[in-house]
Amino acid sequence: MLRERFTQELKDAMRAGEKRKLATIRLIQSALKDKDIELRGAGKGEASDEEILAMLQKMIKQRQESAAIYAENNRDELAAQENEEAAIITSFLPKQLDETEMRAAIEAEIAEQGASSMKDMGKVIGGLRGKYAGRMDFGKASGVVKEMLSG
Repeated sequence: MLRERFTQELKDAMRAGEKRKLATIRLIQSALKDKDIELRGAGKGEASDEEILAMLQKMIKQRQESAAIYAENNRDELAAQENEEAAIITSFLPKQLDETEMRAAIEAEIAEQGASSMKDMGKVIGGLRGKYAGRMDFGKASGVVKEMLSG
């Protein structure tokens, strides 16, 4: 489903003459090809939608980190470019869970896994990744899981 959307958005960007969006979608497609090659080497098929969403989140994080570095070094035009790319990539992600939805999902996963200590954190995060790939910031989520399991 996401692959077709990338192709359609690429065509739309070409027609509209949106150079930044066009370049960003080409970057996404290139990263997706690399991911597919990596998975084929591991004996798997094409990347699933969950794997694509995880890849997109990683690309967004890279751009946010780059933008912060550029901003620190007074390279505002490059920081703006990175932020634009991150916004374009974000448009392909499903709606993100807000703080209360994330906490509720984590509580449900802790109950489902029967987690009671920090030893169970990996199981909880793994379960969340399977259910909420692309919809949850796992950096924030791991902090909340830690807080709930240790508190």
